[in-house]
Amino acid sequence: MIKELDTVVLTTDLADHGLTTGDVGTVVLVHGNGQGFEVEFMTLEGATLTVASLGAADVRTVDHNEIAHARAVAA
Repeated sequence: MIKELDTVVLTTDLADHGLTTGDVGTVVLVHGNGQGFEVEFMTLEGATLTVASLGAADVRTVDHNEIAHARAVAA
């Protein structure tokens, strides 16, 4: 089960937020026993890009054999 402060992976593009599938965020709030989440997405330097309200189908847990990938975001 996903809980607060877990690292999660986006499973869908969020064009309105400038995010794409595979972007990594941190859960800052869990809604309804895991039915939804507030997820903060940040740059690698720690600047918040957005906090998005997402459903359980929009994120997944990080797998133990995955590696992060960096990409530039629009200013």
